[in-house]
Amino acid sequence: MAHATDPANPSPPQRIWQVVAMIPQGRVASYGKIADYAGLPGRARYVSRALKLAPDTLALPWHRVINAQGKIAFAKDSESFREQSYLLRCEGVTVNQGRIALSEFEWRPDMATLVLCLPF
Repeated sequence: MAHATDPANPSPPQRIWQVVAMIPQGRVASYGKIADYAGLPGRARYVSRALKLAPDTLALPWHRVINAQGKIAFAKDSESFREQSYLLRCEGVTVNQGRIALSEFEWRPDMATLVLCLPF
């Protein structure tokens, strides 16, 4: 599904993509926080859907998105779980049996970052 590009009025998936693109290396954010930052409170599951819709050309750091408990959302025996764990470890994030310490690695953007970097 293609989404029209209008920087002044981004679609919900585009808003999510913009937030995910802002997550710095070595940090993670939960699906729910991303939805909140994108102005879509309560839409955590929609974040997952939007990431699946994202064109590969965006090269989003999808691996930096985890669930609210600080865990990788994929099944532990899946290729996606192994890939996400590997990519996070390459960035210096400690992954212990699929869990990431949010107290240490959670992305907490300040208000200025959100206001100045997001057009919505």
